[in-house]
Amino acid sequence: MADPHQLFDDTSSAQNRGYGAQRAPGSLGYPAASTLPQAAFLADPMSNMAMAYGSSLAAQGKELVDKNIDRFIPVTKLKYYFAVDTLYVGKKLGLLFFPYLHQDWEVQYQQDTPVAPRFDVNAPDLYIPAMAFITYVLVAGLALGTQDRFSPDLLGLQASSALAWLTLEVLAILLSLYLVTVNTDLTTIDLVAFLGYKYVGMIGGILMGLLFGKIGYYVVLGWCCVSIFVFMIRTLRLKILAEAAAEGVPVRGARNQLRMYLTMAVAATQPLLMYWLTFHLVR
Repeated sequence: MADPHQLFDDTSSAQNRGYGAQRAPGSLGYPAASTLPQAAFLADPMSNMAMAYGSSLAAQGKELVDKNIDRFIPVTKLKYYFAVDTLYVGKKLGLLFFPYLHQDWEVQYQQDTPVAPRFDVNAPDLYIPAMAFITYVLVAGLALGTQDRFSPDLLGLQASSALAWLTLEVLAILLSLYLVTVNTDLTTIDLVAFLGYKYVGMIGGILMGLLFGKIGYYVVLGWCCVSIFVFMIRTLRLKILAEAAAEGVPVRGARNQLRMYLTMAVAATQPLLMYWLTFHLVR
């Protein structure tokens, strides 16, 4: 019986019963999962075949890219030159600054393959040259900033000049080795590694110049120039002159003298470039 004071009839119970009846086929008012378009797509055999074919094409493309990259960029060889650890880096830096104390310069081999740099301090690596080049650019920017001459264009010019000289060095040495007909296991990556060690001495010279002025710069850079000269002589002579001895070339022969001159020229170029790329950064 309705309340005489109630102005409107209560129809909520009827609405709830009706809404609940409409919601019964699905959960929470949504349609069943089987009616979703995604489920229908996945249940379609043609879509499964298309997905499998796409995965196969992606795998083939990845394999093709890996083969082409390894053809033009020897990734496997590059891994060898970055196989270093903290102990090797410390020993190598000590060798670069004090090559006079080192006696055995032979590279160790294991089954006709040179051992990884972390096991042999005489093996060339690319980690130290790469880090040294980046640090050289940063230190050059610091030096330019202390002189109120810093600009992104000038810093970029500094980096590009160093790279250009390194590229020119590598090309000149490769051409010289070809003209002198040297059969050596010295690769292009080896040359980049050996030539990149000079950035370590350049960093030391610039930092000492910032701390102690031109006197500190010339003292430290002079020491590093002599050290890199000795290091290059003792390293390259095993790569160039040792091959000549193995070929039976006389020690005082004309061809062997050309190889000696080439070794001396490469070693003497390092101090010159170290000075050329750093003298304007210290005032």
